[in-house]
Amino acid sequence: MSVEVETRDCASLTEIELEELAAMGGFFSLEVITKAKEDWVLFTSAKISGKVHGFTFSTLERIGGTPCVLLGMMSIKRTPKRDSVLKGLMTEAYHRALMAFPDEDVVVGSRFLSADGLESFKSLTEMIPRPGHRAVGEERAWGKRLARRFGVESTYDDQSFIVKTNGHSGFLDHESTKPEKINPDVAAQFKGVSKTKGGALIVHGWTMAESLAKLGKLEKH
Repeated sequence: MSVEVETRDCASLTEIELEELAAMGGFFSLEVITKAKEDWVLFTSAKISGKVHGFTFSTLERIGGTPCVLLGMMSIKRTPKRDSVLKGLMTEAYHRALMAFPDEDVVVGSRFLSADGLESFKSLTEMIPRPGHRAVGEERAWGKRLARRFGVESTYDDQSFIVKTNGHSGFLDHESTKPEKINPDVAAQFKGVSKTKGGALIVHGWTMAESLAKLGKLEKH
């Protein structure tokens, strides 16, 4: 069974659809999902046999002139198909980036509670933060910009990239099918993230123009 992915304006979501998303079994409540509908522009669903298995609230915009894909909220249903659902949602995000920002490198950013969700960013380059890399000024500046855009700037620490509290209004909610393969050094970046206090890690990386162009060529065949 293939994953069917569709993107539309958030404003088009009905109350029944919002209730369906909340009933999917992820982290987010109906109240939080309804707020995401107001905060973001694009809604993407991933369905299998007509049933929702994952969704994303996002936007494509320029921050300081730089094209960005901001993943405000993503949730993947805990089924054996979740890797395919995650891939489908991310491929759609990159496709939208290609359409909106042809021939440009694009920043992709989101919030995370654990290393599991970072599987979504495996194709990005220069991911920040990352093990063994000391972030420089401009990389830290991007963390601040994203914290501001996610509305969590007041509790954000630009040295650790951690949102200390109130960071659960949206993040990338995914549980790995192969947790034993998660890099311990990557997982260690989350030691300072307090889930009970609403903590999160802001991560960003780049999808390069060449990678997006290759995706466009693959879609044409």
